[in-house]
Amino acid sequence: MQADLDRVLFDQATILHRIDEMAAQISADYHGRELTVIAIRNGSLIFMADLLRRIPLPLRLDCLSVASYHSGLETSGEVTFRQIAQPDVAGRHILLLDDILDSGVTINAIRQKLQTASPQTIRVCVLLRKMKERARPVKADYIGFDIADEFVVGYGLDYDERYRNLPCIGVLKKELMT
Repeated sequence: MQADLDRVLFDQATILHRIDEMAAQISADYHGRELTVIAIRNGSLIFMADLLRRIPLPLRLDCLSVASYHSGLETSGEVTFRQIAQPDVAGRHILLLDDILDSGVTINAIRQKLQTASPQTIRVCVLLRKMKERARPVKADYIGFDIADEFVVGYGLDYDERYRNLPCIGVLKKELMT
């Protein structure tokens, strides 16, 4: 599968080193408080597992299943929440965890929905942030890596549900995206 990459952006060692740094910062920022982590499935699960094992704080974990790409290369602009019950976030410190900040549509929709339940704080943590213009400004508080506006796979990120299990992050060859 790695042969399907045009090039590797980040190898596994580089990713894990950056996750160590992010975990240290999150641990310092939330020292003495309980953290509620809400991971966006499916893309963030590998990142989430590696990050949370490095955070020595009391925490709760929940996942949201949402879709905005609907098997395409770009967001459809519509976020579909795939579950009826939403996490209990009232009065809690929330860390919203996602694999990539691309258009910002998904993170904005989730943040707005969670905000209605009166959490104490909401911060956003992403493994990757695409450096591009967005229709609305979206702030991520913790960012693993900034990348160009390219289609990437690996380490949880997929193309049509493939490549999530690659241990690196790379740019998929254009001829494979049909």
